Amino acid sequence: MMLTLSHVDAHYGPVQVLRNISLTVASGEIVGLMGRNGAGKTTVIRTIMGLVPASAGRIMLDGIDLTGLPAHEVPRRGAAYVPQGRRLFNDMSVEDNLRMGLALHGSGPAVLEDVLHLLPRLRDRLKQRAGTLSGGEQQMLAMARALCTQPRLLLLDEPSEGLVPEIVDRLLDTIAGLKSNGVAVLLVEQRVLSALKICDRILLMETGEIKHEAPVAELIADPIPLERYIGVHR
Repeated sequence: MMLTLSHVDAHYGPVQVLRNISLTVASGEIVGLMGRNGAGKTTVIRTIMGLVPASAGRIMLDGIDLTGLPAHEVPRRGAAYVPQGRRLFNDMSVEDNLRMGLALHGSGPAVLEDVLHLLPRLRDRLKQRAGTLSGGEQQMLAMARALCTQPRLLLLDEPSEGLVPEIVDRLLDTIAGLKSNGVAVLLVEQRVLSALKICDRILLMETGEIKHEAPVAELIADPIPLERYIGVHR
């Protein structure tokens, strides 16, 4: 498995927010992490990235132990994170934002060209300031910057939030296209239909624990777990 979490706990101060989290994501697999607000989904991603320390358990990426690594070292081990809210360098150009991603491993024009092939709308925006892009274009740029680091694991937190359906569909197509490159994707997504469209498996969280895991086809045939842990019928 590309990513393995084994019995991971995490705390915010004295408050335990993750309990006994175990999950796997294989190379070329897209796994959705879903649940109501406050279930702990974003905390799982932040713990993988070292932004929240794991207080128990182990986090392994492609045979490398990430547990306890400082947050700035985790991307160097092959993980990339696109957080909710994008967090771009708004006063810098699109091209300069992408170069920040390329700089992680000293990657050159060939990597940039591959990324622009996946997200071609950015090609015409390279000299434009990131802060002047539309919301959908900013989300594309955030994903492109992450892909410029050539990750083996991509962590996405609510990539479709606030976007119109046309842009959501383009982003979903881009994420799905990563499968052929062997990238492992862990996706936090509130739009149930979006997650069911591209994910291979869904993990359903409640109060800091993974309560249910199933292939997408199984949840489509029997949506009762979605109703129980998310409160919606697809």
